[in-house]
Amino acid sequence: MPEAKPAAKKAPKGKDAPKEAPKEAPPKEAPAEAPKEAPPEDQSPTVEEPTGIFLKKPDSVSVETGKDTVIVAKVNGKELPGKPTIKWFKGKWLELGSKSGARFSFKESHDSASNVYTVELHIGKVVLGDRGDYRLEVKAKDTCDSCGFNIDVEAPRQDASGQSLESFKRMGEGKSDTAGELDFSGLLKKREVVEEEKKKKKKDDDDLGIPPEIWELLKGAKKSEYEKIAFQYGITDLRGMLKRLKKAKVEVKKSAAFTKKLDPAYQVDRGNKIKLMVEISDPDLPLKWFKNGQEIKPSSKYVFENVGKKRILTINKCTLADDAAYEVAVKDEKCFTELFVKEPPVLIVTPLEDQQVFVGDRVEMAVEVSEEGAQVMWPEKQLEVLQDIADLTVKAAEQAVFKCEVSDEKVTGKWYKNGIEVRPSKRITISHVGRFHKLVIDDVRPEDEGDYTFVPDGYALSLSAKLNFLEIKVEYVPKQEPPKIHLDCSGKTSENAIVVVAGNKLRLDVTITGEPPPVATWLKGDEVFTTTEGRVRIEKRVDCSSFVIESAERTDEGRYTIKVTNPVGEDVASIFLRVVDVPDPPEAVRITSVGEDWAILVWEPPKYDGGKPVTGYLLERKKKGSQRWMKLNFEVFTETTYESTKMIEGILYEMRVFAVNAIGVSQPSMNTKPFMPIAPTSEPLHLIVEDVTDTTTTLKWRPPNRIGAGGIDGYLVEYCLEGSDEWVSANTEPVERCGFTVKNLPTGARILFRVVGVNIAGRSEPATLVQPVTIREIAEPPKIRLPRHLRQTYIRKVGEQLNLVVPFQGKPRPQVVWTKGGAPVDTSRVHVRTSDFDTVFFVRQAARSDSGEYELSVQIENMKDTATIHIRVVEKAGPPINVMVKEVWGTNALVEWQAPKDDGNSEITGYFVQKADKKTMEWFNVYERNRHTSCTVSDLIVGNEYYFRVYTENICGLSDSPGVSKNTARILKTGITLKPFEYKEHDFRMAPKFLTPLIDRVVVAGYSAALNCAVRGHPKPKVVWMKNKMEIREDPKFLMNNYQGVLTLNIRRPSPFDAGTYTCLAVNELGEALAECKLEVRVPQ
Repeated sequence: MPEAKPAAKKAPKGKDAPKEAPKEAPPKEAPAEAPKEAPPEDQSPTVEEPTGIFLKKPDSVSVETGKDTVIVAKVNGKELPGKPTIKWFKGKWLELGSKSGARFSFKESHDSASNVYTVELHIGKVVLGDRGDYRLEVKAKDTCDSCGFNIDVEAPRQDASGQSLESFKRMGEGKSDTAGELDFSGLLKKREVVEEEKKKKKKDDDDLGIPPEIWELLKGAKKSEYEKIAFQYGITDLRGMLKRLKKAKVEVKKSAAFTKKLDPAYQVDRGNKIKLMVEISDPDLPLKWFKNGQEIKPSSKYVFENVGKKRILTINKCTLADDAAYEVAVKDEKCFTELFVKEPPVLIVTPLEDQQVFVGDRVEMAVEVSEEGAQVMWPEKQLEVLQDIADLTVKAAEQAVFKCEVSDEKVTGKWYKNGIEVRPSKRITISHVGRFHKLVIDDVRPEDEGDYTFVPDGYALSLSAKLNFLEIKVEYVPKQEPPKIHLDCSGKTSENAIVVVAGNKLRLDVTITGEPPPVATWLKGDEVFTTTEGRVRIEKRVDCSSFVIESAERTDEGRYTIKVTNPVGEDVASIFLRVVDVPDPPEAVRITSVGEDWAILVWEPPKYDGGKPVTGYLLERKKKGSQRWMKLNFEVFTETTYESTKMIEGILYEMRVFAVNAIGVSQPSMNTKPFMPIAPTSEPLHLIVEDVTDTTTTLKWRPPNRIGAGGIDGYLVEYCLEGSDEWVSANTEPVERCGFTVKNLPTGARILFRVVGVNIAGRSEPATLVQPVTIREIAEPPKIRLPRHLRQTYIRKVGEQLNLVVPFQGKPRPQVVWTKGGAPVDTSRVHVRTSDFDTVFFVRQAARSDSGEYELSVQIENMKDTATIHIRVVEKAGPPINVMVKEVWGTNALVEWQAPKDDGNSEITGYFVQKADKKTMEWFNVYERNRHTSCTVSDLIVGNEYYFRVYTENICGLSDSPGVSKNTARILKTGITLKPFEYKEHDFRMAPKFLTPLIDRVVVAGYSAALNCAVRGHPKPKVVWMKNKMEIREDPKFLMNNYQGVLTLNIRRPSPFDAGTYTCLAVNELGEALAECKLEVRVPQ
């Protein structure tokens, strides 16, 4: 390898130096090379000072073509936060990497002792295209630096005669290059050979070492694609390539078969599709496509298209196998192209995540990449140890520090002593700052001696060192001292009191002295307490004994004694522990009374005051069903009775109470029973006496004006004898109606009455009569109050009910009698019911015999009142009699008749007259409600003969049957006599005959179907439909129609069950006819 001219002394040494270096280095005896390697006399060799993170920057070199070269640089790792990323660039933008070609190789090494990174760039068989400016870039997290250098490529060195110095060789085979005589035979070549070599070199210089097929590709490519092709084929000298292309003359030969050929090259991303298109001169010419010399057949992968003269090859879902040379042939002419399938770079979408596991556990690491099926390598990250831990020898009570440094500051680890993990404590501190890991042991003791190991997490690496304990022997003379308890007041007669709030932690540390160390014993009362674990426990140390209560409770209250003893003596101290707490909730919380918007709350003090006196109470209330409590007082209330006001009447409330002492607030008491603030109603209104008898009094009143939210449950009636203050309840249960009859009263007594309203809140104010009432019945003459509709004739129809209610008055209760024509009524037909106030006359079904004049009499002793009621029971009248046509003139006829024998017990309101032509006997109305017993019928048709009939009409309607005229009215044409024509009437009768028979049908299940036929016959035949010889009767599934002889049988939504033979039978008095068909019902598949 030739050495760089300006820095020949800095050529690489050792195993990294190229093997050719010794051969190519000029011999020491050669004076010709000295001027090139030695610096000028007036200038001493200079060494470039390192700047930034570079300890040695890459040097610019000059290299002969065909030789190898190495560019070396050194980076200071101490200036970097982590491992650097090295990138080499040619020019400003072209990064040198694995795709730059096999001639470029890269090497990195790291010296952990000096923390120096050495990077090298190897270029093999340098060509003229490699000359230019280069740049080295170093990145590590947020740190970045770069430096530039130049590579100059020149032809091989020649002597004055123009021949290469390489022609000199030593004579002798198997001898070293430094032995033997020089062989000048190489210089004795003919002149022609030298000229040929010059031409060849010149051609190589012009080609820049680029293969001819690449030149052909560049000649046919667009200018915008030069950079892409140069980067793809590793061409670094873009300037020389452009000069070479500018000089080249491209002759375009016109093709006879192709009017447009394939592009020189195509590029497509993997997975996409691409179209190759040519245009031929004659669309009838046969054309074939080839891939790497093999003919392509049409398939889903390769699709051929013919669009006019254009021939298109579409390649779907390109893979790396489609990266090939393609050829299209038309007869003897061909055109070529090359398809480059670009594989997208594999990117890491989701990187690895840090994990922490236990030794022996299974660990699973996952990473997500951008390409499915991409090859992923899992190199294990190497951890370098920059500083190992060293063995230590320390004395007692001194400090031992183990320290190590690794290359990755994120690495964590664990310390072990004799294989057991070391945990931090008061004496042992473990720290990790950057790349440094420390284990510090304070106050070293003999038990700390052993082997200490640091194991980084995630690496098969461990650093070990030994801790040696240097023991110093000191003679010890035991000292004896009696035990002593150090408290504020100690001794058998002292009183030490401690107050603790319930729920808080109590830790009582008692300092003890004495030699030998005394033994402490705790007692609660007279019982020895030895528990060392749990809520209440004893903790023992060298010079202190601690009594600990984690969460103080009321049961912990009492006297505690600590007793310490040793061989010299003993000491005792007593402590009284007092536990104070919040009080218990108040008890017996209840509502004693309520009003319209107030309530009285009463409660009892709590049984336990928490060790502190109760200072007061807090009260809350809420609506029933709500979760929001409202405070009633913010200052403590000292009494046990509280009046709550400003409540809403009719709303259910609940209340509760809290007790308060110096420690805090108790839990809430039990809620009171739901209560409702309500007030009694106002007094009832308008109390009056409705009736008085010898032993009873009937009172009436109206509801009070104000009832309130509590409503009203009823009324209580009370009475009191005149001159007495004792009120007696007339009813034990409240009555809801505003009236009451007080019974069993003493006759002749004078009594006062009052009424009170009652609801949930209690009794209202009473409503009292102003004057007392004398208990004595008052005689009242009888009086019939006949209703207005009974003051005239009462008419009912036969069969209807007769229900007469006649009110009356009188005291005492009068005697009521019904008579008809002076005789008592027939009790088998008439039902009479009489009360104190009215009488009822009832007939279930009225008959004409019930008509007549009825008399009602009401009598009290010698006082009497009567009333007469006329009842008429009516029905329809009979038909008129003797209906006759009395006279006919022109188109008029006079009809007369007589009144019916039975008028239906009602007045005849008129007659209803109708006429009918003798031929058709269809009746038409002539008169309605004709008052007279005769009428003149006009506008009769000449030549027709008429009958007449008359109905009788009364209050019940028309008579059931009419009276028909016995003779007719014939309307003749004046002056013309009709002579009847004698002829024999034609017999139109015929037996039934089917004009259109039934036709077999095939229908689809679920779709309605119809069977049709036509029949003729006179008289009109009777039609019967049958299915399978069974008559179809009133079935809602079938609908039968007969319109002027056209017969239709509609079948609604037929099913397979409806299939069969259908028959239509037509019958009259002359015979019968039959038509049949078959119906098939198919179920759709």
